[in-house]
Amino acid sequence: MLVSENKKKQKPVQIFSKQDFSSEVNVIKSEVKLTILEMLKNKNMEFDEIVKNTGKSKSTISVHLKGLREKGIISYDVNPNDCRRKTFYLNSRFLGAVNVSKPQELIERTKEYLIDNIVKDDNFEFSLLLFHTLRATLIQEGVNIDPILHDTGLTIGNTIFEFVYDENFDMFLDNIIKFWEDKGLGKLSIEKSQIIKFTVVDCFECAFLPKTGKPACYLDSGIIEALFTNYFGFRISVVEVECYTMGDERCTFEIEPMNDKF
Repeated sequence: MLVSENKKKQKPVQIFSKQDFSSEVNVIKSEVKLTILEMLKNKNMEFDEIVKNTGKSKSTISVHLKGLREKGIISYDVNPNDCRRKTFYLNSRFLGAVNVSKPQELIERTKEYLIDNIVKDDNFEFSLLLFHTLRATLIQEGVNIDPILHDTGLTIGNTIFEFVYDENFDMFLDNIIKFWEDKGLGKLSIEKSQIIKFTVVDCFECAFLPKTGKPACYLDSGIIEALFTNYFGFRISVVEVECYTMGDERCTFEIEPMNDKF
């Protein structure tokens, strides 16, 4: 039998770091542990609820929860009315994932594509060539760095806020539009209604990325989140509902409060 036939299918991997921002990271490969962590990303859960949703035995879940606790990836709170009941929660930062798929060469990484669409474009900066080639390579290799891109966007948004801020909200929006276009980030328009719609044409972050069917502008969403969170003084939610990588002709973000303060 050929070696390739015996080769085990590589499993997804997720990477976590400690909340104290230490350099230590944990790589999780166990399917059961990954299932538990996916559930805890959405909400805190009691032990019996985790058992029910995984379909595994209590003893199996106990072993995996213990392993995750010892690594500092999760922790738990004890119910003050019943010390036997524990609520588990994520106690680490999700950095990214590697989802290994069948190797294939993306057109966005080929020499011909880069020359025709980027190198020959006199208005395309070399730094963007590096950015897009790196993103396309990560996508091809199944490496998900979306959380890191989003955190980077938050840092950039917090930094530039003072340069675009204006007490007048319309002027604040105009300043963001001007900043976006001056820095070559795309042609931006902002619509005010029940929610704020933030639409970018010729988006610098994703316009040259492969069509994956999923939104890709996590750097942009982080910048937008930081700008409007700083302006309003409370957390807001940014959801990308249209993206070039989803086959759309624009990138559109919907901005809503995470409470009822709008």
